Parts: sequence; C-alpha cells; structure tokens
Amino acid sequence: MPQQASIAISRDPAVQYLLRLGDTCLIQGQRLAEWCGHGPVLEEDIALTNMALDLVGQARALLTRAGQADGQGHDEDQLAFLREERDYFNPTLVELPRGDFAFTMVRSAMVATLLKLVWERLATSSDAELAAIAGKAVKEARYHQQHAADWVARLGDGTEESRRRTQAALATLWRYMPELFVPDAVDEAAHAAGLGPRWADLREAWMAEMAQILAAADLAVPQESAFRSTGRQGVHSEHMGYILAEMQHLQRSYPGGVW
Repeated sequence: MPQQASIAISRDPAVQYLLRLGDTCLIQGQRLAEWCGHGPVLEEDIALTNMALDLVGQARALLTRAGQADGQGHDEDQLAFLREERDYFNPTLVELPRGDFAFTMVRSAMVATLLKLVWERLATSSDAELAAIAGKAVKEARYHQQHAADWVARLGDGTEESRRRTQAALATLWRYMPELFVPDAVDEAAHAAGLGPRWADLREAWMAEMAQILAAADLAVPQESAFRSTGRQGVHSEHMGYILAEMQHLQRSYPGGVW
C-alpha cells in the first residue's frame, strides 16, 4: 500500500515559533495519553487522559495557526502527522519515554510550569488569534501545574520508595531543562515582532516556581548539567522516531483521516 508523502514546511521564524509551542503540547499530550488504562487509580487514569486531551486541543489550535501563517494550505492533521522528524521542534524533554508515575509527574510539573508562563505572556501577543488561544490554554496549564505539583509533593515526601523514584526522575529530567531556555533566532524574531516571549526570558520565573514545587516535596533543585539537548532545533533523541511511527502510521497508511 502506498504511503502518504511528507509535507515540507517553510523556515519562517514565526511559523517555527508556533510549531515549537504546538509540538511541545502535541508530544507531551501523546506521552500523557499513554497512561490511559494504566493509571495507578481510576481517578488518576481519567485525570491524565483529560490533561492529554487538553494538550492535544492546544496543539490543534496552534498547528492550525501555524498552517495559516505558513500559507501553504496545510491543516492541523497534515502538520501533526505528515512532517519528517527534523521538522518537529519540541524540546527533547517531552519526547523521553513515559517512565513510571513519578517520572510522569515530575515532567508534567516542569512542562506545565513552562507552558503556564508562555501562555501568560502570549495574552498580549501581537497575533490576536494566538492571544485568544492563550486565554483559554492558561487556565488548563494552571490546573496541570497544580495537579503535578501536588503529586510531586506526595511522592517526594511520601514513602522511601516513592521518594527514591521521584529523586531519580528529577535527576534524569533536569539534564534536559537547560534546552528550554537556550536563546535562538526563532525566539528573538518572535520577541521583536511582538508575537511571543523569548523562552530564555522565562527562565528566572520558571526556576522560582519549580524551586517552590520541589521545596514542598523536600527535594533540592539539582545542579545544572553542561549537556544541551537539541529537540527545539529539530535534532531529536532516538525516542522521537518511535513516537512518530506510532502517531503517523494511520494517517500515512490511510490518507485523509481527521481528528
């Protein structure tokens, strides 16, 4: 059976800025969705699935806006499922394997804190549609952050086993934190145009909020690693290909499917 071909996207900074945020929501949502049917308790299973749906909804809005800005007629489905790996611009942090529940909660706290700060700044974007998307998404991000922070506190300050797992998750994930705030031309162009904030400008606020979350769990902020992942530049870890193979199989095998 012939496979649906990949689409090409422009390297316009505004398009890449929108895709960077949209892909972060899309891949984080995909990872959270892997908990559907596997949550530690029924209520949490449903909560994680609902948060995954929130993120997919944010991704849909952002990919639609990116397609409009790109001007090549690509819709949200084409941008979600028909790009080559190098054309996804999410940070490596969100593409790492699901891990255990502690890993998921620590990552969720890190990502939700970032997204909350981004959405808050985007409320004053020069792009009215993007500002409108942010107005809805920030409420969801605040809930996601509080939910993850509550679990990090329970796990970090819980049993010996839950604390060990949470510390291990934090040590692994913190290596991928610096990439979130590496300045580049895409962020600089968005800032200059009033489209959105430079992620680097959010670092101080992000660190302050994460320090509060970790303090509530009696966990120390880890030392920063010299390692720099590069997912935001389209250069991904070995895990990204497996995610895309799963996400893209249906769309490429049976072209024309919709969300």
